[in-house]
Amino acid sequence: MARLEGKRAIVTGAGRGIGAGIARGFAAEGAAVAVVDLDEPAARTVAAEIGDAGGTAIAIAADVSAEDAVAAMVEEAGARLGGIHILVNNAGFGRHSEVVDMSLAQWQEVLTGNLTPVFLCSRAVLPQMIARGSGAIVNTGSQLGYLGRAGMSHYTAAKAAIHGFTKALAREVAPHGIRVNAIAPGPVNTDNLRHTPKEALDALRKEIPLGRFAEVEEIAPVAVLLASDEGSYFTGSVVNVSGGHLVS
Repeated sequence: MARLEGKRAIVTGAGRGIGAGIARGFAAEGAAVAVVDLDEPAARTVAAEIGDAGGTAIAIAADVSAEDAVAAMVEEAGARLGGIHILVNNAGFGRHSEVVDMSLAQWQEVLTGNLTPVFLCSRAVLPQMIARGSGAIVNTGSQLGYLGRAGMSHYTAAKAAIHGFTKALAREVAPHGIRVNAIAPGPVNTDNLRHTPKEALDALRKEIPLGRFAEVEEIAPVAVLLASDEGSYFTGSVVNVSGGHLVS
């Protein structure tokens, strides 16, 4: 299939996990992809894998929580790919800390690492999308933005804010033909999950009606839908992909 044929996309946090899966999924659907990650070797590996599979991808190393780095990244991606039609704001990370023990620095680190890149990258690509009269932005939220989890209040706050930002920005840019949506995944079988103690994983798995964690390949098609013309009537949506863990 070629649902993204002729499109050029930026995917942040694409050196591994969900971001890498989305980058591969986009390339398989015909998009040229900028694989953006703070870890340059990881970004290069994913871009090379896409190329070996017959797709088109470039690797860019960037700290997407830094304003100047984001501006340079978007400029480079646009110049090398020929403009940007799609942005996937996926970069982020989690930390565990109880609020009573959490320092201001820990709080700010997680919000800056998860929420700020969504703002900076969206702001950076919007001028060209507005000028073109079309575009799609897909943000990676989380079911924890709805449910919350003890020990992850800073991460939960950041993801809930991403959901809110998605809805507000969707209203702002809809008149320009730009759609903004988010994906709220449940637990996904990535490196972060694999580093969680077995007892905690077993308890978490029991909370999920489908009885298992998602694979990256089950998240990427949702991003493809939201970025493609098939998703042309989605905007301001936060799509729940949680195996029933979140039922709303």
